Amino acid sequence: MNQPARRLQPTTTANQADEATQGPDVLPLDRQLCFSVYAAAHAFTAAYKPLLEPLGLTYPQYLVMLALWEEDGQSVKRIATRLRLDSGTVTPLLKRLERDGLLRRGRDPADERHLRVELTEAGQALRRKAAAARERIVCALGGTEEPIQALKREIDRIIPLLECPDSD
Repeated sequence: MNQPARRLQPTTTANQADEATQGPDVLPLDRQLCFSVYAAAHAFTAAYKPLLEPLGLTYPQYLVMLALWEEDGQSVKRIATRLRLDSGTVTPLLKRLERDGLLRRGRDPADERHLRVELTEAGQALRRKAAAARERIVCALGGTEEPIQALKREIDRIIPLLECPDSD
C-alpha cells in the first residue's frame, strides 16, 4: 500500500542557497532529473501510440486496462489510486472503454454506494495483443528485462520520496 505522503521541506537556508549559486551551475535543463523523467514520459506515450491505435486504445486507457488485467473487478477508487489519478479523471476513461465494449461498470453487491469495474470478454481478449505491444517497447529498449526492471525499481524508490499531499 502507498505510504502517507510527506511535505517536501527546504534543506538549505537562504545563505546556503546563495553560496550554492556561486559554485557550478545546477540549473541547466540538461542537468535536471525532472526534465529527463518528463521527456521519457512523453517518449513512452509517443512510442506506445502507434502500437495501441490498432487496439483502439489511448495510452491512459491502456493503463486502466493494465490495472484491470492484473486484478479484475476493482472499484473506481482503487483504479484511480493505482494509476495515481483522481476519480474525475478516471471516470471518462472508463466510460469510453465501456462504450467500446471492453469493460462494464456496475454497483458493488456488497456496497451499493461503490462502482465495480469488470472486463468483458472483448476486454480480456485484448490482453494478448497488448502484450505484443509491450514486447515491441522492450525490444526498442534493448530487448532484455533486467535493465528495464532495475530502472523501474529505482524510479519506484524515488516516487514516494517526492509525493506531497495536495495543498489546502
